[in-house]
Amino acid sequence: MNNSRLKTHFISGQGKASGNDLRSTYFAHIVKGVMLAGMALVILVLVACVGKPANVKPVENFKVDRYLGTWYEIARLDHSFEQGLTKVTAQYSLRKDGGLRVVNRGYLGEKNTWKESIGKAYFVAGEDQGYLKVSFFGPFYGSYIIFELDHEGYQYAMVSGPQKSFLWLLSRTPTLNEDTKNRLIARAAELGFDTSKLIHVDQQ
Repeated sequence: MNNSRLKTHFISGQGKASGNDLRSTYFAHIVKGVMLAGMALVILVLVACVGKPANVKPVENFKVDRYLGTWYEIARLDHSFEQGLTKVTAQYSLRKDGGLRVVNRGYLGEKNTWKESIGKAYFVAGEDQGYLKVSFFGPFYGSYIIFELDHEGYQYAMVSGPQKSFLWLLSRTPTLNEDTKNRLIARAAELGFDTSKLIHVDQQ
């Protein structure tokens, strides 16, 4: 097409219509691309949040009925949602849909008040593995991995989250034998948890 025909083509309006169509298609592809990228990011985040840290393996032969009831938090790696809390407990009970009801409770001394969070948990793999996902708001779940457990008496447990910055040492009683506590903390350190940052929870 020579220059005069090209000029006539655009003046006639045919080129303008084609340009609008091209722009519409272009923006549609951009929007679609952004949506797909956003969905991929959400999926990636959700998968990461229910993943397992390296070398952290959930216990086998897990008996959920023996895990139900109240657990006392002996030590933890601190996070904003628990910052300043003492006398922390976690209570587990069965839900009608096959999951677990989770009630976390702790005392915030600086405000002289109790804080409570109610969530739900479901098994990620089989019910004989100590590997669950827990949620306290919306569709967002985080890993709950029981990697050390008193299989005989269900008197203590160590729990990890999706990364090694999450760690909890739990006991059926407000205190735990020092030898047992030190052994469990040493085991966590072997797995790569920064146990030097553990908060030892006041249960008094």
